[in-house]
Amino acid sequence: MDKSTRIIIIGAGVFGLSTALDLATTGFTNITVLDRCMPPVPDGSSNDISRVIRFDYGDKVYAQLGKEAYDLWNTPAYADSFHQGPCVWTSQKKGGLAGGSDFIRRTKNILDDLGLEWHDLPHVDALKQRFPAVAGRPIGEEFEGFYNNAAGWADAGVAIAGLRDRCIEAGVSFVTGPHGHVSYLEHGKEDSGEIKITAARTLDGGRIPGDKFILATGAWTASLIPSWNSMVATAQIVGFVRLTPSEVQALKDLPIIFNLSTGFFSFPPHEKSGYLKVACHSFGYTLSSESVNKSVSAPPSRAIPARANFIPQEGMERLSAGLREILPEIAERGFEKTCLCWYNETPTGDFIFDFHPEYQNLFVATGGTGHAFKFLPVIGKYIGSAFQRTLSPELTAKWKFHTEYRDQPREKLFTGSNSRNGGDGSRGGPDRREFSAQERDRLLGLTDALATRRARI
Repeated sequence: MDKSTRIIIIGAGVFGLSTALDLATTGFTNITVLDRCMPPVPDGSSNDISRVIRFDYGDKVYAQLGKEAYDLWNTPAYADSFHQGPCVWTSQKKGGLAGGSDFIRRTKNILDDLGLEWHDLPHVDALKQRFPAVAGRPIGEEFEGFYNNAAGWADAGVAIAGLRDRCIEAGVSFVTGPHGHVSYLEHGKEDSGEIKITAARTLDGGRIPGDKFILATGAWTASLIPSWNSMVATAQIVGFVRLTPSEVQALKDLPIIFNLSTGFFSFPPHEKSGYLKVACHSFGYTLSSESVNKSVSAPPSRAIPARANFIPQEGMERLSAGLREILPEIAERGFEKTCLCWYNETPTGDFIFDFHPEYQNLFVATGGTGHAFKFLPVIGKYIGSAFQRTLSPELTAKWKFHTEYRDQPREKLFTGSNSRNGGDGSRGGPDRREFSAQERDRLLGLTDALATRRARI
């Protein structure tokens, strides 16, 4: 590929920025990144106070990729954003909430195959003995679990800001605000009959032409291109509890803890903000609307200065119940704020790094499915290789843009047992559902208020 090719990257999250940096450092000289805001984008899934860094996977490819990334997180380049700490995996073996045992078994086997260490937790007392900061009794009698000391968390906003700065130093251009807010992709037919994207059209009426386009728009992707049920945007619940400075110190050795049966997980305290963050890695909520001639789920598209302080009431109850199992006294305090984190999911849990089947110059980098951030230090070289068609056959097949789902109902692919069988089994909780009309109105109303406030600033 000609190194002077005009490359337009739409989306300034992990996939977009890491791809921009890889291409810029391998000789491409004309790279422009478009987004509604300068990264870190306030409501993007790549921006927050914390993201889990781990290589515990029930899928060997991601385990190896995760270990490669983990080793780089431990280098001076990420010293300001990465925090070393153990990651605990728990599940309920029997009963109404049983789930997660397959993930634990597969992950242990893969770690053994790779010669990587893990530590068994045969019962809940073993957890409490190893991690005294855990005041409750997670799971109870049917407990099973293990932990890995080779893990931690990253301050996502800090890491993205660092990646942005490296892109700028490498010569990448940025266009943001209404000038960079892409509303649709302009396309035309070549004499050969092939359809090409000719320009990105922006909210202010602008037209940004290019030779190659890379769409890295996360949960907004299906609202911009035909996706044929290869992806769905889902909202996941997140909560923040305010801690006192003494509580932050008292809980500093709290591990990351996953409850695979419910999807709940929690972080150690974030010292800078004073928050204890909890969330659910579950099946989430959809927000459907008509787009690209078909009903798709997508987050609100207006640029906002912060995520809306909203999750459904049942989500609030799930977060409270999960926190009560770990830190019962803290749980009674309630959440100072909540928000939604949007995933762009695929039926298998695999990423999509491939050219779009209809547009021969449009490359799609999406499908993070709630587990992509940890790969920030390495994922750009894999996306860059896929873009230049030099990726290994194994990974090319794993990360292809699937079209065979087009005639299957979205509900069949992304709810119930089909959804639960996708990915590596690290999620739990109730089935995915659409936001109710009342929930939808509340979310959109808060988003509009935030967008209006931003416009006045």
